[in-house]
Amino acid sequence: MADPLIVTQQDRPDPMQVAGFEITTIASTEQTGNYEVFHQAGPAGKGPGPHFHAWDESFLVVSGTVECGVDGIDTVAGPGTFIHVPGGSTHWFRFGPDGGEMITMTSQGNASAMFAAFDSAGSWDNPDRSVFVELAASYGQTVAPNVKPPD
Repeated sequence: MADPLIVTQQDRPDPMQVAGFEITTIASTEQTGNYEVFHQAGPAGKGPGPHFHAWDESFLVVSGTVECGVDGIDTVAGPGTFIHVPGGSTHWFRFGPDGGEMITMTSQGNASAMFAAFDSAGSWDNPDRSVFVELAASYGQTVAPNVKPPD
């Protein structure tokens, strides 16, 4: 069983740079016992392309808009919108025209380690996408090459 956890704004680690946006781990699996919580924020148009993984993932949009799709259902989510992505579902998102911000929760604990690996590999400015496809696969995430988000 995990110990109680309180994370203040000052206690948060520095944001990781992943695919042109920022991800801050608020709580890792090591801290909670079985899930992770993140703060994600980014400029217009940034976000991951279509992918899937075994863990569940949920998003709560805090500000701006987030365009996203889950198994072919596309939406533009504004503040207060909650989106649940069951494990195995192909999904993507990108921040809307004025950027966006959301809180994300994942099950099973792979995401924080994967995001740290992306950050270490220089995903902010590294144009070699194959590096990130391979890294993602090593953490159980698969890029869905035949699925494209709408223009």
